Formats: sequence, structure tokens, C-alpha cells
Amino acid sequence: MDYEEQRVDISMRNIDRLKIIHEVLEGHLRQRQAASQLGLSRRQVIRLCQRVRQEGNRGIMHRLQGRSSNHQLDPFILEQALSALYSSRYDGFGPTLANEKLKDLYGLNVSTGALRNVMIQTELWTSKRYASKHRAWRPRRSCIGELLQLDGSDHPWFENRAPRCWLIAYIDDASSRILYAEFADAEDTITLMRTTQAYIQKNGRPLAFYVDKDSIYKTSRATTIDEELQDLHPITQYTRAMNELGIEVICAHSPQAKGRIERLFNTLQDRLVKELRLQNISTKEAANQFLWTTYIAAHNAQFAVPPANTTNAHRPLLKEHSLSEILSLRSERILANDFTLRFQNHYFQLFPDQGLRPSLKIMIEVRLDGSTHLRFKDRSLRYKAIPKPVHVPKVAAADQLLKSLMTSKPHRPAITHPWRQYKGGAQPALFDSQNL
Repeated sequence: MDYEEQRVDISMRNIDRLKIIHEVLEGHLRQRQAASQLGLSRRQVIRLCQRVRQEGNRGIMHRLQGRSSNHQLDPFILEQALSALYSSRYDGFGPTLANEKLKDLYGLNVSTGALRNVMIQTELWTSKRYASKHRAWRPRRSCIGELLQLDGSDHPWFENRAPRCWLIAYIDDASSRILYAEFADAEDTITLMRTTQAYIQKNGRPLAFYVDKDSIYKTSRATTIDEELQDLHPITQYTRAMNELGIEVICAHSPQAKGRIERLFNTLQDRLVKELRLQNISTKEAANQFLWTTYIAAHNAQFAVPPANTTNAHRPLLKEHSLSEILSLRSERILANDFTLRFQNHYFQLFPDQGLRPSLKIMIEVRLDGSTHLRFKDRSLRYKAIPKPVHVPKVAAADQLLKSLMTSKPHRPAITHPWRQYKGGAQPALFDSQNL
């Protein structure tokens, strides 16, 4: 074995195979024994022996080593793919999503691995490295509707074509299916109640919602005296509404605990943004229609998994579940002596003959449609809105009286006034008319 032949291939695997083949050629090892050691058939060992005898040490190498693969990608197809990806429409596309679009829109069949290598070489994409972290694994729930992960994501979904907005999403824990999603202006109590109403009307009542510790779901205020007497804990408007619907609200202790919806938003912030760009969608209304009619079904077909149990855990709405009443903002006010209420600088006059008396606690409901309703012990009350009464403060009235006294001239009685008449003679000098 000369020096140049040793430099032909540095693979340890080929060096080990070459040593065994030389043992066979020198008669120190039988072909069957060599086949057993190499994990090859005896016929293949015979072929290797013939090639090494004819070509030297180079014969142990594979015929395609150092040459192009017989199954390499057609350069013309690769050039077409790259020319399409150089368009600004595909800026930021990852290899997997780019490969899907090349196949759907251009009919180009390219493997994702080959496309990834070419995109890295041409700097169309940069690979990302994620540090591995230890997380405790939580098994999925078994049925659809048993646990829904709910959250919102503030992101430039329309890039620079429209202002930022929020995407509210409901993902099933058992199957990773998006059961509802909607673009909204904000993630607040009213928006969450409205989207939850749409979800329930479409799918039914789930057993539980898995959320974060946002103030929409969990409050940090102190317990009032009435709540302590009744052994109650303060809850938010949203949690109160869900309790009335029989839906448990579970607050996660960390974002990783509800990692299913966090990973969903990572996917949507990549794929959905680019889909909206390709569809030239720049409004929330058009984006919602695209979500409901096209994207959610395609996403679920690609990423959803079958649940362990095919039973649907969603429950229907009952007759006592009036969504318009339950999904509302409620506040208590004390009825004044004149049977009026004040709420957010608005005044309401209650009609007579409703069995009420002053100092009662009246519940004020502001519903999702903007209407205001007054209730007392689950009974609707009749009322009318009145203008803000004009009150003159007592301090201001006293100040006005003092000011008028200070600016008015003092009254001087006449000489003939009885008060200025004295018995027995002349008037005192102090009351002389000249001095006055």
C-alpha cells in the first residue's frame, strides 16, 4: 500500500474494510469469514476482492465518491426555484413553507433538505439554533373540548400594510386543532367575551379554558368584607361569566405550561403573515374571512393530530344560559333616596311600583351590544336615562352671600327714625347728623 493510495480515502470505515479485503487476498481469511465481519454477502466480498486486485486500494471506494449523485436535483429546476424565491413576496420564507409554495404555485418538486442547503448558500435563509431546555412533559387531554388553550398575540400581522392588531386563538389540547380564531383591535375583557360567545355558538361549551395570569382572567385586588363573610374570592368579569356557563378557567404558572398555543403563535407569525401577504390582505375583516374559510382548515389538515378518544366533550347551551346576560360587564350601585342611580357619569331614574326602596343594591349590566340593563334579584327593572342634575354646592352659596354683603353699601337710617330718637333732650354727639 503506497503513500498515494493511502491518501485516496480517509474514511475509517473504508480503511477497516480494506484491511479485511487484504487479509482475504493474502489467504489469511476466508471469504465467508470476511463477509460475516463486514456484514456483507459473500458475493459482494468477491466483487470487492476483484476490484482491489485490479484497481488497488481505490477499488474499495464507492463508484460515486467524489462525483455528483445520480439523483441530484436538476439545475434548471433549482434555478427556477431560486428565481421565484428572490421575489420580495417570499421574503422571510423558511425552507419548508417555501417548498410548499413552490409546489402549489409553480409545480416545482424540490426536496426540503436540498432547498434548505441552497437557501443557506445563497443567504436567502439563516438557520436558527435553539438551546435545549428541560421541561416536564404533560400528557394531552384525551377528548376534544376537554381543555382549550386561549391566548392573544399582538403582532404586525399585515406587516407595513396596516397597523398592528391582535389575533385571538382557541386551540384544542387533545388534537392541536384551531377551533376558532379572530383578528381584533385589542385583547380586553369585551373582546374576549365576544370571541368566546362566537366560539360557544359554533362548538358548544368546553370543560375548561387554559389561560395566562393576565388581569382579564385573574385579579389581585384584596377581598372585601362581604366576600370574606361569604368565604368568596375576588374574580374578574370574564371568570365570573365562565363560572356561570360551567366552564373552568385554569391559569398557567408560566408561558411554557401552555406551550401548545405559544408554539401555535410562532407558526402563525411565520406562515399566516406570509399567506396574508400572498393574498394581498390588509384589513381585519378580509383577514377574518380568510381565516374562517381557508386558512384554519388547511392548518388543521397539516398540523392537527387525532385525539386519543373520539368523544366530543363540548356541551350544548342550556335554556337558562342567556349569553347576552352572562357575557356582560356587571357593577353594583346603591339606590338613592330619590330612586336614582349613577353609573360612569350617567344617571338613571327608576320607575315606581317595582317593589324597591332606597339603599338597595342594584345590578347594572352593560352588554356586548352596548345596551344597559338594571336588575334586582334576577328581575329586570324599568328605568329611564335622565340628564345630570345641577347641584349648587353649599360652600359656593355661602361665598356668594358673603361677597354680596361686602360689596353692598351699609343702610343709614333717617334722622326721624325712631331708633334715633331719645327721651329727655338732645341727641348724643356720636349720632350727630353732621358726623354721619
